[in-house]
Amino acid sequence: MQVSKLAIYPLKSARGIGLRTSPVTPEGLRGDRRMMLVDESGTFASQRSLPGLARLQAQLSEGQVTLTLNDGRSLTFHESKAAGRRAVTVWSSTVDAACAPDPVNRTLSDWLGQKLSLVFFDKASERVANPEWAGPNAPLAFADGYPVLITTTGSLAALNADMERRGEGQIGMERFRPNIVVDCEEAWAEDRWAALAINGIRFDLVKPCARCIIITQDQESGSRDGASPMPAMGRLRMSGDRRVPGPLFGWNAVPRGSGQISTGDRVELLEERPEGWPIKRRGGA
Repeated sequence: MQVSKLAIYPLKSARGIGLRTSPVTPEGLRGDRRMMLVDESGTFASQRSLPGLARLQAQLSEGQVTLTLNDGRSLTFHESKAAGRRAVTVWSSTVDAACAPDPVNRTLSDWLGQKLSLVFFDKASERVANPEWAGPNAPLAFADGYPVLITTTGSLAALNADMERRGEGQIGMERFRPNIVVDCEEAWAEDRWAALAINGIRFDLVKPCARCIIITQDQESGSRDGASPMPAMGRLRMSGDRRVPGPLFGWNAVPRGSGQISTGDRVELLEERPEGWPIKRRGGA
């Protein structure tokens, strides 16, 4: 097995950026989910309720932030221009975050059609993953719950094959917004993986990823009019464990070290979960 693709999502729920190589720390791939949009209450915004975020790309390089909308409008400023701090909410986590200047917030609000503010996960911000799954002291930034999401090519192929048989079209891996895609022919093999090694870094696969409406959205436009994997997910991938209900695709992972990984790197299976994960079958092949 080897690494097929790498990606980060500098602004939570906005467009991803494909990478050839990436530094890895215990918080995940460098630059991943370091920025986030919040509403007036400080609660994070996502494509679940704001599909237009798929039209927005953010890049953060040496402190310079560039935000670009798919119609060509763009905005550039330096992270050092942060204007104060505020408490923001990501699911059940409250995080002390740095705030973007008001002109930036006004521009983003105008682009996306509602009042929003941009915040940063900086050196003063702290957050850890749920210790019941990730163990103690597993740091992360603004990702939903865990530092890294791993998917496989074999599982996407199986999902697309089921969709094709029923005339439901096909989708790309970008719908699932992974950080690391492993080239593995066997479908759903990741359910049995407890730990992987990539270029000497251990990744513990700690919890399957339950999927939401975002996987039905085109990741260029935010449209929900195209092919939807949800019917196939219902046939093939409904969780049989009530601790993680719903359709599953990919696994949340925690890096247990630091280093560099690249596309083409060998992926070694360190530990297995022989029992896998229980799946309810509903007529899928």
